[in-house]
Amino acid sequence: MTTSGIAFLFPGQGSQSVGMGRGLYDAFPAVKAVYEEASSVLGYDVAQLCFEGPAERLNLTEHTQPALLVSSAAALKALEPAGLTLVAVAGHSLGEYSAVYAAGGLSFRDAVALVQKRGRYMAEAVPPGTGLVAALLGLSADMVKAACQEAASAGVVAAANFNSPGQVVIAGEKAAVERAIEIAKTKGCKKAIPLPVSVPVHTPLMQRAADRLAAEFDGVTWHDLSVPLVNNAEAAALQRADDIRTSLVRQLPASVRWEESVQTMAGMGVTTFVEIGPGTVLTGLVKRILPGAATFNVHDPKSLEATVAALGVRNQA
Repeated sequence: MTTSGIAFLFPGQGSQSVGMGRGLYDAFPAVKAVYEEASSVLGYDVAQLCFEGPAERLNLTEHTQPALLVSSAAALKALEPAGLTLVAVAGHSLGEYSAVYAAGGLSFRDAVALVQKRGRYMAEAVPPGTGLVAALLGLSADMVKAACQEAASAGVVAAANFNSPGQVVIAGEKAAVERAIEIAKTKGCKKAIPLPVSVPVHTPLMQRAADRLAAEFDGVTWHDLSVPLVNNAEAAALQRADDIRTSLVRQLPASVRWEESVQTMAGMGVTTFVEIGPGTVLTGLVKRILPGAATFNVHDPKSLEATVAALGVRNQA
């Protein structure tokens, strides 16, 4: 195997936890600089929020989004000296911004500022406490769509994330999501898990936020990517700056087609997936989508060391 088969993946909301990134921050001076620069953009100490919480504040969308992007950028900085060559990058929802930054499409400061606004606009699009997000396990994508359609009389509900075979996330207005869960259980849904996401992203409820975000994009410099981004909205490989911009606007009210995205990357020759940032959610999904794929993650010094060592050994094969 060679490094030509590697893709970097970047996590989205739900992967955050108090304490994330602290090990890398303590171990690498270059990582400290990442948090310091982000704090100067955000207007608060993002390292303190990531390391000490409280969880209630970290889990607010306006804070979660920059915190996760910064944590992923910090892990990327720690991995940088390994000099890995990539086939593609991808990110789950918010993680798509981390991926665009990693591939040179946005400056770090612009990426941090945009996701702060993205989180704020998302939160303002839906009154607090009125939305709900839940993962449904054990149903096909078509059965989940049908459950959402049947629950539509109770309000807006949609399939938000097609994550892996048998795992689809739904989101929308609270009553409608609860009704869709009830219907899904009659269709054989094994489990419904509420997720720590404070707004129903990837549903039509996010169109207003997408429109506001599109206006912000006009004030930012965008660049063509150094490697293709496999996007959420179409599971397509994009590299041109204009395509990235329009894709990120479409992303908010559209479903995340993650299962298809992983298959697209496999079709591009990716055999090794490295999750950059907190948690192991995405590598877990990859294992269900492509059981034969090699998966690694970088979120602390131990996982960094293990990933670099494993890829180094594999690259000599």
